[in-house]
Amino acid sequence: MEDRRKHDKQRREELGNFLRTRRARLSPEQIGMPAAGRRRTPGLRREEVAVMAGVSSTWYTYLEQGRAIQVSSSVLASIASVLHLSEDEKSHLFVLARQPLPVKSEASCEIVRPAYQRVLQALETEIPAFITGRTYDVLAWNRAACAVFGDFSALLESERNLLWQLFTDSPFHRLFAESAARERYAQEVLETFRARVNQYLDEPTIADFIARLELASPEFRQKWSQHNVRQACTIWQALRHPAVGELNFEMATFQVVNHTDMRCHMHTPADEATAGKIHELLAAEQRITKAERLECIEIVKRS
Repeated sequence: MEDRRKHDKQRREELGNFLRTRRARLSPEQIGMPAAGRRRTPGLRREEVAVMAGVSSTWYTYLEQGRAIQVSSSVLASIASVLHLSEDEKSHLFVLARQPLPVKSEASCEIVRPAYQRVLQALETEIPAFITGRTYDVLAWNRAACAVFGDFSALLESERNLLWQLFTDSPFHRLFAESAARERYAQEVLETFRARVNQYLDEPTIADFIARLELASPEFRQKWSQHNVRQACTIWQALRHPAVGELNFEMATFQVVNHTDMRCHMHTPADEATAGKIHELLAAEQRITKAERLECIEIVKRS
């Protein structure tokens, strides 16, 4: 108990120090207040921050002093706005105050940065990998992933989703060597999804996705009604590909930096046979692509 009190005190002091340094770098003009004369110390005064944030000067002073007071997410958001905090600084503030991070609902949150696209490309001859968003939409992928799981670009956008592929009668669904393994993995993804999106359930696009999948899959509807939650833990995946047969993978899932709900799913070949079969699939894809190009050239010549 004593250690916990000590830790809480240190956390509150860190919060106060952080706010003071952010306050010191701003001038009254930067927050829409009249210009002030020369000051003994740089930056805003506490009472100026308090006025602009809509709180009392006493309360804000207590916050910077590290006192044990009640803090709400809405007030923290106001303070962050007044102090012109960046997204990283805002997240740091909320963590120090032990408040849930603000929910981001902008579509821009689901854009995969070019740097991560290049990571996928660097892996594409060895490791099937793809990136999913908050509802498990598949946002980016590499050639190896398409060779194993199917061409994601050929799917309807509404069906380019890991949950949709696992719970409907799709080629992805039929890849699993054992139906029980597919069911376990699908249940795990569903329960991770439920734990993740509870804060977004009032968003129309997410509610619509859940409703569509409930209509498309009785299995999903039944499992969704159980309200189970957990974090993903599958580390092994055995598949049976229609062209090359058995494929065994070690799975690893990583959170994409600065994107709380974006995950990179990597499938590392668990044996040499699987690695060789991935090369076979990629070579076959290249032969088909080359043949298609030659066919197009011939068509152009004849026209």
